[in-house]
Amino acid sequence: MIMNNDEIRFHLRDRWKAVEEIERQELRASTIQENWKKLNAIVRFAVETGMKREDDDGEMEVYMRWAKIKEKYESGEWDGK
Repeated sequence: MIMNNDEIRFHLRDRWKAVEEIERQELRASTIQENWKKLNAIVRFAVETGMKREDDDGEMEVYMRWAKIKEKYESGEWDGK
């Protein structure tokens, strides 16, 4: 069976929604201690690898680009370019 782009988008959208729901359930089930350990592991990794946050305003630009891509994808306008 060969699917067209609209059918592929439909199936992918459903799968991502299912993944999102599973992630929400996992977050609700996690304890404060587990979340704290995860956060500390991320911070340790950043420190050990020399990552620095500094004053990079480019972070918001990246966030806005991803928001635009998500919006186009969810509205069916996304052509993958």
